Amino acid sequence: MTNQAIATDIRRSILHMMHASKSSHIGSCFSLIEILVALYFNSLNIDPNEPQKWDRDTVILSKAHASAALYATLAHRGFFPCSYLERYYIDGGLLPGHLDKTCVPGIETSGGSLGHGLSLGIGMAMAHRLDQNSGKIFVILGDGECNEGSVWEAIMLASTLKLATVTAIVDYNKIQSFGRTNEIINQTNIAQRWESFGWEVYEANGHSIPELIGFFDKPQQGPKVIIAHTVKGKGVSFMEDNLAWHYKSPNDAQLAQALKELE
Repeated sequence: MTNQAIATDIRRSILHMMHASKSSHIGSCFSLIEILVALYFNSLNIDPNEPQKWDRDTVILSKAHASAALYATLAHRGFFPCSYLERYYIDGGLLPGHLDKTCVPGIETSGGSLGHGLSLGIGMAMAHRLDQNSGKIFVILGDGECNEGSVWEAIMLASTLKLATVTAIVDYNKIQSFGRTNEIINQTNIAQRWESFGWEVYEANGHSIPELIGFFDKPQQGPKVIIAHTVKGKGVSFMEDNLAWHYKSPNDAQLAQALKELE
């Protein structure tokens, strides 16, 4: 199966999850699917049969409100049965709306409040250095999340320590909970900001899996960030670049239309 076919299957799974649970954040999930496929099906040193392998690569989804995207990716990668996805965000279910590392294999950190994931990843990288563990750390942040001061404290520390096992990915879909990201706090020069803090910076089409793989696999001398230009709600025409789908879940008719577009 091709990478793009995998991405389409994951989007279809998320649609069913969101429809059944009447939950939100589908736009936030759809903007990062290609990022997750590039990582989990191509670049990461992982083994679904040994999810706690000592030298595994680690992914931290700091924008943990997009949990459905990670759950669906892990299920399609073989970390747990896809039938578990039917128990997403429902009473008596298995998969909570925000990430809980105790619920299924492959979830490395619990999450909910924004602004913490990069600090967690840096702490892991520091521990790996002490343990001589070669596992890499990948942290996925939202662009709105980069308004948090704690993110920039972590950015400064990582470059000071020259943590060459850390890669940050900014899901730059340019919409956050209350509007256009760059109208709330202007981040049009976000790449230059990371660079001025001492990071190796690359900008990518966040929906081009080959381009993402190339940047993920690129050797680095210090911490690296990929500014991934994405579209909120990518893949379904009426969801794309639409703030409403930060909050809405698809009704029956919208589910049918979206699934048809993803055939």
